[in-house]
Amino acid sequence: MKNLLLIILLVLVTKASLAQSSKEIQWISFEQLSDSLSVNPKKVFLYFHTDWCVYCKKMDRESFQNEEVIQKLNKDYYAVKLDAETTDTIYFEQIPYTNKSIVKRSNQYHALAEAFIPKGQEAAFPLTLILSENFTITQRQTKYLSIKDLLRNL
Repeated sequence: MKNLLLIILLVLVTKASLAQSSKEIQWISFEQLSDSLSVNPKKVFLYFHTDWCVYCKKMDRESFQNEEVIQKLNKDYYAVKLDAETTDTIYFEQIPYTNKSIVKRSNQYHALAEAFIPKGQEAAFPLTLILSENFTITQRQTKYLSIKDLLRNL
């Protein structure tokens, strides 16, 4: 009897974890993006955030947890999420991108984040961009996007 209960519990936990994983955005890295685009061209959704950004946290907690948003992003886009202040070296198209700051700190942005901020404008987060299959920017938002706003943009 105990073995039967243990097996049933194990099956339920496994099903729950599988269901959970399909209800998350399948974020990929910039390194994975190059390969993915060459194999299967799709639009790209870029999301730059910072640790201190209240609206970024709100989007993570609300907008990116919505089932419709998750389904749309996973189906139609390559979704890339990057901490704009990361000190990691990131390779994209075999080119290394870095943060000039050795330690993570506010207002020291990674070169990849800076590449998507228009010249002469200050950085503002959250920064979301939609790029076409040929990697041209079709949409840029530097504000909190509610579920409704995000779905309208997608």
